[in-house]
Amino acid sequence: MKLNLNNTFTNELPADSIESNQIRQVLEAAFSYVNPIKPKNPSLIHVSIEVAESLGISKEETKSEEFLNVFSGNTILENTKPYAMAYAGHQFGNWAGQLGDGRAITLFEATYNNINTMFQLKGAGKTPYSRRGDGLAVLRSSIREHLCSEAMFNLGVPTTRSLALFLSGDEVLRDVLYNGNADYEKGAIVCRTAPSFIRFGNFELFTSREDTKNLQLLADYTIKQYYPEIKTVGKNKYLEFFETVADKTREMIVHWQRVGFVHGVMNTDNMSIHGITIDYGPYGWLEDYNPNWTPNTTDNEHKRYRFGNQPQVAQWNLLQLANALFPLIEEVKPLEKILNDFPIKFEEDYIEMMLNKLGFEISNEASKNSILLLTENLQLTETDMTIFFRNLSQVSKEDSVENAFEKVKYSFYKAEEVKDSVYDAWMYWFTLYINQLKSENQSDSDRKKAMNLVNPKYVLRNYMAQLAIDDADKGDYSLLNELYEMLLKPYDEQENYQKWFAKRPDWARHKVGCSALSCSS
Repeated sequence: MKLNLNNTFTNELPADSIESNQIRQVLEAAFSYVNPIKPKNPSLIHVSIEVAESLGISKEETKSEEFLNVFSGNTILENTKPYAMAYAGHQFGNWAGQLGDGRAITLFEATYNNINTMFQLKGAGKTPYSRRGDGLAVLRSSIREHLCSEAMFNLGVPTTRSLALFLSGDEVLRDVLYNGNADYEKGAIVCRTAPSFIRFGNFELFTSREDTKNLQLLADYTIKQYYPEIKTVGKNKYLEFFETVADKTREMIVHWQRVGFVHGVMNTDNMSIHGITIDYGPYGWLEDYNPNWTPNTTDNEHKRYRFGNQPQVAQWNLLQLANALFPLIEEVKPLEKILNDFPIKFEEDYIEMMLNKLGFEISNEASKNSILLLTENLQLTETDMTIFFRNLSQVSKEDSVENAFEKVKYSFYKAEEVKDSVYDAWMYWFTLYINQLKSENQSDSDRKKAMNLVNPKYVLRNYMAQLAIDDADKGDYSLLNELYEMLLKPYDEQENYQKWFAKRPDWARHKVGCSALSCSS
């Protein structure tokens, strides 16, 4: 296994002057050198061959002892020094100060096909940023991250990726529900990859400490390494960088809303400067279309990170990034303009996205009105978002409103509730919908193909992941493998997996891990 190592982050940014691995405040540094703990008895559970090959690692090499040892943290490659990043952040809207990689350790960077990638272990042990944690991860959260990373990538959503999932051979103490009932669980490690793991919080840390020198070093490094298209100089360089990050963040959120994904922990330390989804903790896909749903039990009271609030939170987080970059720009108005433009641009992108989901080519008052009325109708009774939009592609221009309704009826959790005023509301909407289809030139078959490219048939519902976790805990990884294979092609029909094109079963409504999740790892 030959990797072209290229450790730009540690070569160009300041290191922690203290190399002892003690939990503490780390000053004037972008990272701290720290080695992962050696797992007791590492074993490979699953590897993403597609990810491996995209990084120059062959399928055969993933079966080697070297692969197992390197990517579980058991062996440190020559000429590499693993490290944990320093960053700060706002958590649930409150300033949290220094945070940093508390249970993530970056092994190295490597270049393949002119693309530089960071390789990072999650659950590899304590770092100076672990606070009260042990730096470890358990099997259930690691399976969720491994599967979700690849599910999101194949849905076309910008994301970190997961190379491999390992059992560590260690037992890890966790209190799943934070109710005083801690127990030992199987320890696990995920090796995940990204262009970098730089977050909004990396910039917030330096600004909060009035360390403008290192703030500028980090900004210059980030622009040079990841945004070489930015050619402006002086203050405008940092302003253009901020605008680019805002655009990429907006594009990511539009994708989340398109597939019904809820991140659950949109703290500024979980926001990537690449506009990619990062840190899969309590996440989920909408079962019924409920804009007020959050998968995070910690957020139950205020629901800050609910589905319908994700665009607003993204803008708020960008405000914190703007504040962090302000010492390099020193002008309020251009930053305010970018922030004020965010919801305007988002609304434009959102409408275009929804028109695509509905199969409309024409953007006019009628088609936009259909979007508004639909989002209201979807909340009249429990309606499965994924199934509704997927089955909507079966509606034809020649259908009666009654026939059209029958084609999406399966998406209702309680079809018997769709009566009286609720039924009338759907009849009215389908009248508008079919009239819009008739006003356009696209054929039914072409429209169906286009709709099925943006409306997935299969998503990683939390109850599905929990079933895989339950089996894996018993040493059976067949369901994990099955879900992974299915999620490689979420827009295809895949008749072999038709059983997963189904509403959440009743038993999963309140079962731990099947609806809401805790931040426990």
